[in-house]
Amino acid sequence: MTHYPVTQFPRLPEQLLPRDGRFGSGPSKVPAGLLDAFAADGRRLLGTSHRQSPVKQLVGRIRAGLAELFALPDGYQVVLGNGGSTAFWDVAAFSLIRHRAQHVQIGEFSAKFAAVSRGAPFLAEPSVRAAPAGQGVLPQAEDGVDAYCWPQNETSTGVMLPVRRVAADALHLVDATSAAAGLPVEVGQADAYYFAPQKGFAGEAGLWLALLSPAAVQRVAELHAAGRWIPPSLDLRLAIENSAKDQTYNTPAIATLWLLAGQVETMLAAGGLPAAVRRTAESSRRLYEWAEKSSYASPFVQDLRLRSAVVGTIDFAAEVDAGRLAAALRANGVVDTEPYRGLGRNQLRIGMYPAVDPDDVSALTECIDWLVPRLT
Repeated sequence: MTHYPVTQFPRLPEQLLPRDGRFGSGPSKVPAGLLDAFAADGRRLLGTSHRQSPVKQLVGRIRAGLAELFALPDGYQVVLGNGGSTAFWDVAAFSLIRHRAQHVQIGEFSAKFAAVSRGAPFLAEPSVRAAPAGQGVLPQAEDGVDAYCWPQNETSTGVMLPVRRVAADALHLVDATSAAAGLPVEVGQADAYYFAPQKGFAGEAGLWLALLSPAAVQRVAELHAAGRWIPPSLDLRLAIENSAKDQTYNTPAIATLWLLAGQVETMLAAGGLPAAVRRTAESSRRLYEWAEKSSYASPFVQDLRLRSAVVGTIDFAAEVDAGRLAAALRANGVVDTEPYRGLGRNQLRIGMYPAVDPDDVSALTECIDWLVPRLT
């Protein structure tokens, strides 16, 4: 990645700047008010046992809040563990895929989950349905497949896919790492809808959460009874048992739990998932309408049905150096608009999770329009 001296960039007029200039698609904007509240309340919890009631009550708030936010169907469970969504791919390979999975591969992160299945010595070679970056493909019923795996939102490319079952006799494992809380979903269409707190929930990383169906819980029990060896830290059976006690198998980051509980409750108070989805839809509408009208920018994802409402990828004409543009924005306090490094495209990637104000997205586009002629 090219590094540009900060001093070489023009200073944006103050009146153009967003009120909050954080647009990250990885770790995302954490609301300042939530951090202030944590500074006041978190000190009584940090450094205390996660198996005692104060922290267990925190986990209980998270589980109850997520069940309400996602309107969980009867029998579904909220399960959590340490390690983030990347760790959950390993958990799924050990505890949810019986023999052979089908993977949708449409970007860096969906490809990484497929690689986990491919490398597991106790699983068959997975079936892979792939599409080029910026395009999408859906899972399709296939003989011999017992788990269908796909992302609701591919964070690296800004492609989103629907969540719906394709087979009656298999599990459906949906990676919602960058989708949860920002895209609509009927959780009953998945058996494991899993995510982490550092994107749509505006929190910190290091935790995975999964909304598990009764069929998924039964698969976990089946594989355990069959004698499959599973490392304890990746054993979904242990995670289910501990979650039912409002705790994790091993020690969690309490600050992560606290921020997540607060953000879930803030979302519920603001109108729940429908309100959060309206907010991301408005932010993305503003970004894409601006790009479509621009003479030098255009949405990377061409199919309107696949264009993400939470991660916007915008291509730029050859005469605009998007890397230099991102650096100029960063020099002015507008940060984390750089593209996903693996794509190698002349583009910006804009996180538009529920914590991001749509007015700040509009301000971002005005900043870009001000900078481009001064940089080219």
